[in-house]
Amino acid sequence: MRPEVALPVLLPLLSGAISLLFWRSRPMQRFTAVAGNLALLGVSLWLLVSVIQEDYVVIQMGGWPAPFGITLVADMLSAVMIVLTGIKGLVLSIYSLASTGPGHERFGYYPLMHLLLAGVAGAFLTGDVFNLYVWFEVMLVASFALLILGGEKAQMEGAIKYVTLNLLASVIFLSAVGLLYGMVGTLNMADAAQRLAVAEHQGMVEVLAVMFMVAFGIKAAAFPLFFWLPASYHTPPVAVSALFAGLLTKVGVYALFRFFTLLFDQTLGYTQELLIWGAALTMVTGVLGAAAQFEFRRILSFHIVSQIGYMILGLALYTPLAIAGGIFAVMHNMVVKTNLFLISGITRRLQGTYELKKMGGLYRERPWLAVAFFLSAFSLAGVPPLSGFFAKFVIVRAGIEAEAYVVTAVALLVGLMTLYSMVKIWNEVFWKSLPEDNLVPAEEVVVGDDSRMVPPSLWLMYLPVAVLALFALLIGVFAEPLMAMMNQIGDQLMNPQGYIEAVLGAEVGVEDALIEAPDQEGTP
Repeated sequence: MRPEVALPVLLPLLSGAISLLFWRSRPMQRFTAVAGNLALLGVSLWLLVSVIQEDYVVIQMGGWPAPFGITLVADMLSAVMIVLTGIKGLVLSIYSLASTGPGHERFGYYPLMHLLLAGVAGAFLTGDVFNLYVWFEVMLVASFALLILGGEKAQMEGAIKYVTLNLLASVIFLSAVGLLYGMVGTLNMADAAQRLAVAEHQGMVEVLAVMFMVAFGIKAAAFPLFFWLPASYHTPPVAVSALFAGLLTKVGVYALFRFFTLLFDQTLGYTQELLIWGAALTMVTGVLGAAAQFEFRRILSFHIVSQIGYMILGLALYTPLAIAGGIFAVMHNMVVKTNLFLISGITRRLQGTYELKKMGGLYRERPWLAVAFFLSAFSLAGVPPLSGFFAKFVIVRAGIEAEAYVVTAVALLVGLMTLYSMVKIWNEVFWKSLPEDNLVPAEEVVVGDDSRMVPPSLWLMYLPVAVLALFALLIGVFAEPLMAMMNQIGDQLMNPQGYIEAVLGAEVGVEDALIEAPDQEGTP
C-alpha cells in the first residue's frame, strides 16, 4: 500500500468536504484552505522523495490488478508536477485570505478551489485514459464555477467562451477514448501503449493521435483554438486568474507529453511536424496579442499562450534534451506566471486599476514589489541568469541540434517580443510617474494625505509574491541540479518501458499484448 500516491487526490477532496460542512463559517473555511493545502504540499514532497528513491510508485485502487482496475502511478514528471501544485495551492490560499471578498467566499470559493486542486492532482497521477477524462471534467466544472463567481458581465462573457471551447475539447477527447477502447480493448495507459505498438491498422492509430492532440491542444490553449483563454482569464478575481494561469493549461501540456511519449511515440513521423508548427504559431500569436494590449492581466493572459508554445516545442523536437527543456519551461512558468498575476492584484489594490496608462510610480512607493516583478517578468522573458533563460536556452540548443532552424529562430524572436511586453509593464506601472487623473478606491487612500495606505491584510498578499519571486531566483541559481532532474524526466519519458513494467509488472511485454489484443471483430 502506497498512500503517498493517493493522498494528493484525497486530501483536497477532504478539505473541500470540510469547507462545505462549515459553509456558514468563514474563519473555518479560511483555516481549512491553508491547513489543507499545507498538508497537500507535505504529502507531495513525500511522494517526490519516494519517486527519487524508487523511480516509479504505483497503487492499484481497490486491489484490482492492472489493467482491470484504476491505477494511480507517479514517475518523476508526475511527482514534480504534484509538488508544484502543492506550492501553488498553499501560496494562493494565503493570498486569497486578503484578496477574496466575503461575497465570493460565501458562494463556495474555497470548496471549489479544493475541488480544482483534486482534479489537477488526479490528472497528474492517473494511469487510466478514461479517468484522465473524468479529472479533466472535474477541473472544468470547478473552474467554470470559479470563473463566474461574482456574476459580472465580463465574467459571464468570458465564461461562455471558456466553457464552449473546453466542452468541444471534451467531446473530442471522449470520442477518442471510445475509439481507443474499440481498437485495443483497454484504457489503462501502460496496457494501451503495448497494444497500440502492435496494432494492425496504424493509420487508425494516427487518427487517434491527432484527435488526442486536438483535445489536449485546446485544453492547453495552443494554436488555433486558444482564444478562450485571453477572453476569460482576466475577468475573475485575481487569485482565480493566478490559479488558472499556473495550473489549468499545464495539465493539457502534461497530457500531451504523457500521451505522445507513452501511447503514440510510434506516430512520431506523422505528428511531429504538426506539433512543431503548432508550437511556432502558438508562440507567435500569443506574443503578438500581448504586444497589442495595455491591460495588465490581458498581457499576462496572452503570454500564457506564447509560453505554451515553448513547452510544446520541447515535445515536438522529441529528444531527451528537448523534453527536459520543455518540462523545465513548465516548472518555471508555473512559478513566474502565477507570481505575475498575484503582483497585478497588488497593483490593482494600490492604484485601483489594471490599465497600464492609469498606473505608475510604484518603483518609488513599493520598491520590494518592483524587485519581485523584475525577477518574475524578466525570468519569463528569458533574461540570464534567471530561470526562464535556462529553459529557453535548453530548448533552443535542442532545436539547433535537431536542425530545426526556422522554429528555433521563431523561439528566439518571441523571447525578444516577450521582453518588450515586460519592459512595457515595467515602464508604465513602476517607472513612470503616477498620472494625475488616477482614481484610487476610497478605502485605499488616507484621508487628507496623498500617500498610499497599506491595509492590515496586505502583507498576506506580499508574502506569497515574495516566496514565488525567491523561487524564480533559486530556480536560476540552482539550474544545474534542477536540470539533472529534468534530464531524468526526459530519460523516463523517452524510455516508457520502465513505466509500463511498473504498472503491469516486469513480466508483461509486447508478446503478451499481441496474444491478448482483440481481433477485428473485437473478440479477444
